[in-house]
Amino acid sequence: MEISPVEISWFGALCDDDYEQLGVPNADLISSWQHCSEIVRTADSLGFDNILLPSGYDLGIDTLSFASSIAPLVQNMRLLTAVRVGENWVPQLARQLGTLNQVLNGRLVINIISSEMPGETLDGPHRYRRTTETMRALRTLMNGERLEMDGEFISLQVDAPRICKATAPAPAFYFGGLSNEARETAAMDADVYLMWPDTEDQISLIISDMRERAARHNRTIKFGYRVHVVVRETEEEARNAAAFLISAVDEATGDAIRAKSLDSTSIGVKRQAELRAAAHEDGFIEPSLWTGIGKARSGCGAAIVGTPQQVIEKIQRYQALGIEAFIFSGYPHVDEAKQFAELVLPHLHHGPLAL
Repeated sequence: MEISPVEISWFGALCDDDYEQLGVPNADLISSWQHCSEIVRTADSLGFDNILLPSGYDLGIDTLSFASSIAPLVQNMRLLTAVRVGENWVPQLARQLGTLNQVLNGRLVINIISSEMPGETLDGPHRYRRTTETMRALRTLMNGERLEMDGEFISLQVDAPRICKATAPAPAFYFGGLSNEARETAAMDADVYLMWPDTEDQISLIISDMRERAARHNRTIKFGYRVHVVVRETEEEARNAAAFLISAVDEATGDAIRAKSLDSTSIGVKRQAELRAAAHEDGFIEPSLWTGIGKARSGCGAAIVGTPQQVIEKIQRYQALGIEAFIFSGYPHVDEAKQFAELVLPHLHHGPLAL
């Protein structure tokens, strides 16, 4: 039986998230048009299927501005462009994204982030209810349809912009979150549910739960996995490279790095901390999955570490659980994209996710 292809994506470090050693900033790797465009163009030339362009408020550079600038230079990949929904007026966002999708000849996909406005504080239930309304309004307009919504957060009666009618249907929405509210939002309105690293047993449970939730809404959903990777010719080399990444970070510095993140108190971040606490002395929570990287960063806090064959086998085990899309990253991002493309990518059956 033929194995379905998986989508293999790389990470565009737009949020000042590129280092040779975590916690040791390098002026050449700080997010800028020059550096981040090199990451994207490198990933495109190496044969990756997609690239995540993340979004933050106080760090890095603006995602939509960058995506619009790099889009004409991307020949093959999709651009998974992150959108902080709390910061945007939906009709204008739809017009911006429709224009970007036209530049990309339909290769835009959207990472929905359930954000607050800078300086705003909303509890989870309110924030996710606003996210749900925003996703539905955005999809309606990007489908080229008139929006008639009288909701808790959005009250609009407006026709779709002409560009959205020209580029319909709406791009796929990728979305993640571990809380009950986040899972329900994904089950109702996301196309791809993104997960951060976890044990294979836990991933299986999450996938089962999400399939059941989606079915209750008469929907199906695909699954993606965001994880770092350190791949070398030998296991010793891979482990040494992983250890080097965090060798300059003490506990206080690591705590300060994680605390700066806007999602530092989320359930997903807490789960990454639980994995670190439960890991063996060497930082591995299970074969090939190393949690040490989370000592020096918030969010996605583990890496697949090993030889090309070990990395490939780990990916295949995830695929057997139901994962169809992977978003990898490594430090520094240009160098590690080349390592992954040389050692792993040719041995994977991959292609853009069927959406």
